[in-house]
Amino acid sequence: MIILVNVKNPRNGTELCWGRQPVLTLLTEYPSKCLKVLLSESSDKTFSNRVEEIASAKNIVLEKVHAGVLEKLSKGENHQGIVVRMEALEPLDLDDFIHGLDPAKPCMLIILDHIQDPHNLGAIIRSAEASGASGVIFPSKRSSSPTGTVIKVSAGSALRVPLICVVNISRTLQLLQKAGFWIVGLDHKAEQGIWEDDMPSRLGLVVGSEGEGLSRLAASKCDELRSIPMSGHTASLNASVAAAIGMYEWTRGFMGKIS
Repeated sequence: MIILVNVKNPRNGTELCWGRQPVLTLLTEYPSKCLKVLLSESSDKTFSNRVEEIASAKNIVLEKVHAGVLEKLSKGENHQGIVVRMEALEPLDLDDFIHGLDPAKPCMLIILDHIQDPHNLGAIIRSAEASGASGVIFPSKRSSSPTGTVIKVSAGSALRVPLICVVNISRTLQLLQKAGFWIVGLDHKAEQGIWEDDMPSRLGLVVGSEGEGLSRLAASKCDELRSIPMSGHTASLNASVAAAIGMYEWTRGFMGKIS
C-alpha cells in the first residue's frame, strides 16, 4: 500500500522522489504514478541495468542525465544517482481511514503535533512502519510534509505507511477518541512513565514538535500524558527518538496480534 499526502507541487502537480531504495519501491509497487526516471550516467552497471529493466517492463520513461542535474533537482540531498518525477497523490480522508480499520484488532496511530524537520518526519515514518503502526497523522500547516527528503530518510516507508493530513490536531484527537482510541501524549514533564502501565490496544500516540514539545492544546485533549524515563543530564530526547521508544512500548505488548 502506497499513500502520500500533501506532496503536490502547486505549479505542475508533481513530486520528486530520490534515493535507490525509495525509487525502487516506487517503481515496483506503484509504477502508475511514475512519470519519468532520471538516472545518472555514472551509475554502476548493475544498478543501471536493474532500473532500465524495471522501467522497460512497466513502460516508464527513462532518461540518463549528468549527475549535476540530479544534484540540482534533489537540492543537494544524497540522490544516489537516481530521481523519479511522480504524480502527486490526493490526501486520505481521516473519517474514511478510521472507518476502514478493524475495530477488533489492536491498532496504533501516530499523531504528530507540528513536526517541522523533514528528517525527523522521515525517521518517525520509518519507525512507524517497523513497529506496526497503522498510520501517521500530521497537520496541514506548520508541519513538514512527505517531500523527497522525507521519502529518502524513511527508506521508502513513506511510500507504504498510510499518511493522513488533517487541518486541526485537537479536533482529530477528539474524533479518534470517539472511534475508541485512547490518546497518550509523550511529555518529558509527565509524572507517569511509559513503563508504569500497559499501553492500550487502540492507541493514539501524540508526539510533540522539536524544541517546544507537546503543545498546551494538544496536551489538554490527551487522555493521559506519559514520560520516557531518562538518566544523566539530558532534559529531553529528539522527537523521532522519543516517538520510536513510545511506539515500541506499544509493539512490545501487541507484536503477535497485529498483521
